[in-house]
Amino acid sequence: MQRVTAKYYIETPLDLNHAATVLAGEQSSGTFVAVPGETEELKHRFAARVESVTPLDSSSTPAIPGVDVKGGVYQRAMIEVSWSVENFGYNLPVLISTLQGNLYELTQFTGLKLMDIEFPHSYSQVFEGPKFGVEGCRKLTNVYDRPLIGTIIKPSVGLSPQETADLVRTLAGADIDFIKDDELLSSSANSPFESRVDAVMRVINEHADKTGKKVMYAFNISDDMDEMQRNYEKVLSAGGTCAMISLNSVGISAAKKICDIGELAIHGHRNGWGMMNRHPLLGIEFPAYQKLWRLAGVDQIHVNGIQNKFWESDDSVVRSIQACQKPLFGGYSVLPVVSSGQWGGQAPETYKRTQTLDLLYMAGGGIMAHPGGPAAGVTALHQAWQGAVQGLTVDQTASKYPEFALSVEKFGKK
Repeated sequence: MQRVTAKYYIETPLDLNHAATVLAGEQSSGTFVAVPGETEELKHRFAARVESVTPLDSSSTPAIPGVDVKGGVYQRAMIEVSWSVENFGYNLPVLISTLQGNLYELTQFTGLKLMDIEFPHSYSQVFEGPKFGVEGCRKLTNVYDRPLIGTIIKPSVGLSPQETADLVRTLAGADIDFIKDDELLSSSANSPFESRVDAVMRVINEHADKTGKKVMYAFNISDDMDEMQRNYEKVLSAGGTCAMISLNSVGISAAKKICDIGELAIHGHRNGWGMMNRHPLLGIEFPAYQKLWRLAGVDQIHVNGIQNKFWESDDSVVRSIQACQKPLFGGYSVLPVVSSGQWGGQAPETYKRTQTLDLLYMAGGGIMAHPGGPAAGVTALHQAWQGAVQGLTVDQTASKYPEFALSVEKFGKK
């Protein structure tokens, strides 16, 4: 029988093999005492299996609370545990409960993080994955041979539908590729969802009729299931090409339900990511996280950005982009969304370290707060990436392109 294998980074003051066995037992057939019906045959078929234990370093203090061992040594290791697909079939919520459920509660561990997941090929026959991905999003925006350039409507909350549409008109005229609602806005008192869709899509459709370029706007449809579906249909009927979902807020079942419709590209926002990942020995790493959402069918997913405004290191961001680039089942393409305190100045380092143009590169303040206005901000982003691909430094690019030079004056001194 095919198996799903998970890799964990653990810390424990106990014997490593014993701790790994406890995890495997807790997350499959085991209990803390033997129970009637738990036969050897049952355990052989359904019990999780410890595949490997690789010792690493140790610490004299625990990373998080766990078993109290005075004067103990807290050993760290990478372990791999596998489960038969028979345990959960192709049920994503139960799979997640197995790989990320009560194991975090186990007192034997003073640190535990899900690092990666390997799925058997049978999963590709059940889950269709992203309907659009990199190539589909490029086709929808007619953008090739460079990153998609995008921005976020700011202020996050407070603009009326008409004010939002006026801003979209300016951005579209500046050759923006992508615009999105902020995750804090779906339908507010002064910007009802349907009114905003009507106002924004009127501008986008008129611009497309004149120029042939249709800007992709990701409307935030996050809500309860019925309302999300209504919001989705509203965007589709208005001629939109994209919808945004706050992944951690709506959950994987709701996201998959929306992705399965398959008519709009789905922009996956990972807000809340910090509570899952910020501690080095608790939660989940992005390589594992993004695989789950690719199975659900998300076409675009946030990865943070180089020199971002949050806590995440550049190395972590690069690993996240590389994780998105790695094919799942030979395909399941997903577009990495680079965001968080971005402006053109990070483009050279982003390109140097990832060697990819298959990105949605988003700047909020980096476009909206440009000294020459939002239109000049979009132009500066284009110039930044032209310089990056040419191998130019920030200063060299600034000497060549005036709008980017203004960006450096505004944002490069911080």
